[in-house]
Amino acid sequence: MTNHRKIHIGVIFGGRSGEHEVSLRSARSVMAALDPAKYEVTPIGITKDGRWLAADAAGALADGDAARAVTLLPEPGDAALMAVDHPGGGASNLSVMAELDVVFPVLHGPYGEDGTVQGLLELAGLPYVGAGVVGSAVGMDKAIFKQVMVAGGLPVLPWLLVTRGQWRRDPDAVIAAVETALPYPVFTKPVNLGSSVGISKCRDRAELRAGLAEAARFDRRLLVEQGIDRARELEVAVLGNEEPRASVVGEIRPRREFYDYVAKYMAEPGSEDESELIIPAVLAPELAEAIRDLAVRAYQAIDCAGLGRVDLLLDDRAGQIYLNEINTIPGFTAISMYPKLWEATGMSYSELLDQLIALALERHREKSESETTINVNTFNEAAIAAGEEGTR
Repeated sequence: MTNHRKIHIGVIFGGRSGEHEVSLRSARSVMAALDPAKYEVTPIGITKDGRWLAADAAGALADGDAARAVTLLPEPGDAALMAVDHPGGGASNLSVMAELDVVFPVLHGPYGEDGTVQGLLELAGLPYVGAGVVGSAVGMDKAIFKQVMVAGGLPVLPWLLVTRGQWRRDPDAVIAAVETALPYPVFTKPVNLGSSVGISKCRDRAELRAGLAEAARFDRRLLVEQGIDRARELEVAVLGNEEPRASVVGEIRPRREFYDYVAKYMAEPGSEDESELIIPAVLAPELAEAIRDLAVRAYQAIDCAGLGRVDLLLDDRAGQIYLNEINTIPGFTAISMYPKLWEATGMSYSELLDQLIALALERHREKSESETTINVNTFNEAAIAAGEEGTR
């Protein structure tokens, strides 16, 4: 019987983001579910101040002084995680800690889900799970995402973009502009953040003022979006590269004002804050299919890859569906919507992880077929030949 070498996976988690704690929970679930017969796992934690450490997600990351500093070099070749040592407090010494086959970023929010880490992994020539630089950046940026959806003829709610500088210089003018463009209720959001951090529902001027101030704590760009009374919050999990497929549609019925951070991560089972998750959502078959199709079209429009959770809103009274956003690295705990949607579609958590790793390796192989250099002499000869052919 042939012994196959295990795939060595670097799982990156933590990060410089308001979603740091959520990332730790997701990473613990991912690492616990990776089959030890197939995979060798190296945990890579990023502290809140941006240090990279060889630390687990169960507590060592919090004690940064007890963990070993590591880094990835932004150059292709040996796909190695490097240990960083400072002997005697002098210059840094680098040594190979682990040879990686693929990286699984379990990072939520800025400096992880927004294309920054993906850019580093591209420079390092490492396969990685999830969307590339463009898909990650557009999926993270709520305003640009909406602009791409509009350009593709895909439905989104009316919105207004405000900068933190505009808000600080003249808050009354910003409020007047919002009230002119959008009726209450509205939602105020940091443009580049997830997990409902910094999001407020505003039903009047006082709440709008407070909501904009809250969003400005987390980002320099603020989104004000039209709300829908009694909207149904729907989610679809999408999986794949060139030919993505959609899960069943799920619905979230929050008991709070909306599906905020408390409802997602802090509500105790059976408490008044716990949201009801309905999988699959109760929808007419043709409507469910239209929602799944819309989710895949949005996924493809931003060049997403690997995975993405597409969030939508359904205005039942008007019969209109709106795309809300795409999470390119959605929550990945065992009770998160993304894996639960695939479980309801017939794929277990561990099978889902296997698929994501296979998709990462597939995308890397496909990308490696692209030429990155040009033989200038051959290029010139072809151009001259083409010119001579045109004069005949």
